[in-house]
Amino acid sequence: MAALYSGALPGHGRFDYSPITRRQGYRWPGGAGLAVYLGFNIEHFAFGEGMGAAIGPPSPQPDVLNYSWREYGNRVGAWRCLELFGQLGMPAAALINTALYDHCPELIAACVARGDELVGHGHSNAERQGSLDETSERALLADCRERMLTVSGQAPTGWLSPWISESLCTPDLLQETGYSYTLNWCHDDQPVPMRTRSGQSIWAVPYPQELNDIPMIIARQMDGKDFAQMIIDQLDEMLEQTRAADSAPLVMGIALHPYIVGQPYRLRHLRRALQHVAAARDKGQVWMTTPGAIHRHVATMP
Repeated sequence: MAALYSGALPGHGRFDYSPITRRQGYRWPGGAGLAVYLGFNIEHFAFGEGMGAAIGPPSPQPDVLNYSWREYGNRVGAWRCLELFGQLGMPAAALINTALYDHCPELIAACVARGDELVGHGHSNAERQGSLDETSERALLADCRERMLTVSGQAPTGWLSPWISESLCTPDLLQETGYSYTLNWCHDDQPVPMRTRSGQSIWAVPYPQELNDIPMIIARQMDGKDFAQMIIDQLDEMLEQTRAADSAPLVMGIALHPYIVGQPYRLRHLRRALQHVAAARDKGQVWMTTPGAIHRHVATMP
């Protein structure tokens, strides 16, 4: 009798399985085994419609409580976070909704003035791109890239979908519209090349869904001091894993949203965690960088 449960399950075909224990050893610039970056999500949400993270039970629209809580990030929290990054001499990757150019353009300009990398993050975080047809999704990717180039002088090489929402052809469309890497996939601690229908690769640079304030603080209701300790523990453990010269180098992203970690009492704990990261950087243990720089490093390797 033939087995009822056998054979491969449907897959995505984008990359093959590869255990971290069988990877080639190499180093990041400066000889570090660990690359760390800040994924600073600056977002804008439509008033009276669409999706959005919630601090309280969603109300009938207009949901003033949750909308105004998120808007605190653009008016106050983001500016406090940028001050902290500057005090510690840390670059950031600003993951931006292009609707911010209409709403608060000075905030994006402040990131550009700091020399931060701009990463495409959709037009609004009130919408999911995975529900778009292929023509509309292609237009979204192209329009966001063109606007960022025109206004800020940076054509983004990376993309993070709002709510990590993809269609079956999102990696193909990203490659075809000029992007070089995606932050959507959280399946590894190293950058991984992904196949596309053009035959050209697009890289998946690790983006955290655990070391991320939305799932930890909002979904799991973790305290700010515990989230800060997560950052410290993640750093220390990954430094241990990369201590051997022949070990696989790793990437540690820290995903931050200013309406969450920009609240003063949480910012106090984030300050402590990032000071710990800065101390490791100053010892030469960490390459403090951006996802775009990580992509450029691996894309030029044999």
